[in-house]
Amino acid sequence: MDNSADSMDFDVLIIGAGLVGASLACTLEKVVMDQGLRLALVETHDLSQPRDIPPSFDARASALSWGTCCTYEQLGLWPDLIGQAAAITDVHISDKGSFGGARLRAFDEGVPALGYVVKNNVLGDVLLNRLRGFQKRGAMTIFSPDKVESLSPVTGGMKVQLGNSAVSASLVVLADGGRSGLMDQLGIGFEQRDYHQHGVIANIALDRPHNGMAWERFAGKGPMALLPLTADSQFEHQMGLVWTVPDEEIDHIDSLADDYFLALLQKRFGYRAGRFLAVGKRDRYPLTMRIAKEQVRPGLVILGNAAHAIHPVAGQGYNLSIRDTVALADNISISLERKIPVGDLGRLQEYWQQQLSDQSVTSRFCDGLVNLFSRTDSMSTLARNLGLVTFDYCHPVKSRFTRKAMGL
Repeated sequence: MDNSADSMDFDVLIIGAGLVGASLACTLEKVVMDQGLRLALVETHDLSQPRDIPPSFDARASALSWGTCCTYEQLGLWPDLIGQAAAITDVHISDKGSFGGARLRAFDEGVPALGYVVKNNVLGDVLLNRLRGFQKRGAMTIFSPDKVESLSPVTGGMKVQLGNSAVSASLVVLADGGRSGLMDQLGIGFEQRDYHQHGVIANIALDRPHNGMAWERFAGKGPMALLPLTADSQFEHQMGLVWTVPDEEIDHIDSLADDYFLALLQKRFGYRAGRFLAVGKRDRYPLTMRIAKEQVRPGLVILGNAAHAIHPVAGQGYNLSIRDTVALADNISISLERKIPVGDLGRLQEYWQQQLSDQSVTSRFCDGLVNLFSRTDSMSTLARNLGLVTFDYCHPVKSRFTRKAMGL
């Protein structure tokens, strides 16, 4: 095989058709059409078959920042999402039982919403429908269902051993969440911090409308977030819960029957958002911060949760990945314009250096929030509440903070 860049089967091969991998493929559509990018995608699930859709009340959701929504609008995807998205018009930040609090308002920033909450199955279907259309036009090759057995560096790119065949690409983008074992195979390690906490995720039915309000409530042993959701046939008023629970409590909370779980949640959160009436399927997962020690190599980029998994306290992880995705697509387009192989290490390092500041600031910000709001001693609580009050009245600082959270 001639392993020069021109002889590669594809310019870009994406491993993983999750939300991040599919978003990158959609972002590269214009590059394919305008610049002739040869694009392929590998996914273990059969994308031609209908997916198992969870009951609406159990469907998990993602908070999309205003910047992410603008990205999907530019890609022509937003019209298919907006009708099933719940707007976040306000964010209320408070410390239960204390005087401190702050409120972020879309009106103050001159936008209709700070972001939107979309159920993951809805977002996934919109992305995959676009990819299927892309494939039908012959603009992209999809290997599905198929699995990457191994990745091997070769001159000009990477050799990719699939289940029944082998292909090559100038650039391989690993966007499978790091679950496939390929990163271990490549010897790419992580910097990891264990928060000794678990996240509990569920959808909650309430007795009143959320009116676009999202809540970030700090209640002693860990923050709670409630995100507005669209209604369904079961419950008119719904919110998505993300509850940070210390490791020593998780088994007890996980074992509670729904009524007892709701009672404890109500006690910890209070009644500001209303009365909690029902809870959907509950999931739990350990909370760690994991950052890949390498995000680029010759012919390789690590993207999404495989590159960085951060604490969900501020809902920034997915939005950070989408900003990385847009930057990588721009990098690929410019490489083609300059007639440089898209897997060239120098070009990929430019992408990584461009995103390093955003990744570092975002991960440190979330890590700092966890530390700040996990302390329960009286001096820390007093300082935290004074800080919230000051923050709420310092409009220039609050506006900068809000726009950063919006991905602007």
